[in-house]
Amino acid sequence: MKIIDIISATPELLKSPFSGSIMKRAIDKKIVKINFHDLKDYSKIKKKQIDDYQYGGGSGMVLMIEPIDNCINHLKKNNDYSEVIFMTPDAEKLTQKVSNRLSISGNLIILCGHYKGVDQRVRDNLTTMELSIGDFVLSGGELPAAVLCDSIIRLIPGVLNDETSALEDSFQDGIIAPPVYTRPSSYNNLKVPKVLLSGNKEKINEWRDKKSDEKTKKMKF
Repeated sequence: MKIIDIISATPELLKSPFSGSIMKRAIDKKIVKINFHDLKDYSKIKKKQIDDYQYGGGSGMVLMIEPIDNCINHLKKNNDYSEVIFMTPDAEKLTQKVSNRLSISGNLIILCGHYKGVDQRVRDNLTTMELSIGDFVLSGGELPAAVLCDSIIRLIPGVLNDETSALEDSFQDGIIAPPVYTRPSSYNNLKVPKVLLSGNKEKINEWRDKKSDEKTKKMKF
């Protein structure tokens, strides 16, 4: 069973994404175990303080190194981890290739950024990997952490009912998946391409390959 421990200043934001659909199924099947850790539980400062003003002045609060270090050390006493990942916009972009690798790795710790960020000593010494879901800023790393988990968990064998489905997703082979259609074959005079109704697998595969190539070139992927 893969263990993913998520460290957050606001762990209540994380519960909903894991309470339904594919991620809940993976948890219920005991394929993956998700643990949420509140940074405030690891603060030894009065009133459970986890952030402070930045040295040198400037706006915004910064997550302190001590509670993060305390939490990571506590987790490492109980489990081994392949990566300690910090979610931050100024980092390597999450790609299908990264998700594939992390899906077959060992246990993971995911640290969610918050406020103005974290003390740089955390990034330099306590984490092994940094990931971004895009060039934009959110209020915290909780939603990016959920996105990362979803992209990883769906790839683990036994999670999806049809395990070949994930292998046919966009980006798996460096291309974007072709358009898909379902019933009815005609709706308000909008029709499904005839080739998909032909039953000719060779022609269907040719059509899908062509459409994938067109979409990939259009997206400049």
